[in-house]
Amino acid sequence: MLLAELEIFHSRPIAPTRRISLGHLYLPVDPAPGFGGILLGAVLAVHVKDVDEDLHVDLQRLLSEIERGSRVVQPRLRHRFQVDRHGLTYSTHRMLGAGDSIEFEMNSSGTPLQQVLGSLYALERLDPAIRQSLIPVMRRAFTWRGPIGPSFISYLAGSKSSSVSALADPRAWALDILGFPGGTVKPSKREITARYRDRLRAVHPDHGGNERDASKSIMDVTEARRILLEAM
Repeated sequence: MLLAELEIFHSRPIAPTRRISLGHLYLPVDPAPGFGGILLGAVLAVHVKDVDEDLHVDLQRLLSEIERGSRVVQPRLRHRFQVDRHGLTYSTHRMLGAGDSIEFEMNSSGTPLQQVLGSLYALERLDPAIRQSLIPVMRRAFTWRGPIGPSFISYLAGSKSSSVSALADPRAWALDILGFPGGTVKPSKREITARYRDRLRAVHPDHGGNERDASKSIMDVTEARRILLEAM
């Protein structure tokens, strides 16, 4: 299942000019950061480590200009952004759902700098309010140097859960994890605490919970409580 997609058009490696354009964008960001925000962060994190360190300051400056909504003077880091895609090749990056797990497909045919710039240009095209909510996500992506997996997703999203359902609708996921019946809209703090304790007891190995899955189950139950309490 396709969750998000970013298509970046760019000059070929042997081309004398450096140009970038954007192709198909499917970047759902509600609720923030959404699948789209995570994909933009992943594209940045995967490629920025291979960009010349001397350019990192310029990339951070570009992100700050995007955050302020400033007009960014062309060319940007020696690359000219344009609408026309004639003569350009492209890279496609996708975020896919495999059951309730998330996978990434990074198909890069250009330079790491072109991919990073493409992710920032795509961010710039989003509505101002959404763009502002994703700036912290992109800043965190700049600092990530590990594998792009569940820990990375949790780090960017600011959540301890990295499943498709948790990112798509955190509140519905939390209600389900704590065992609230369908149709529950706004449980009280007392109800949330009671459900949390019941579910925590049920998944704990000392009370018959699956020992192999106990750690993740306890983490999910705790995260579900946090989400619902913060939504009150």
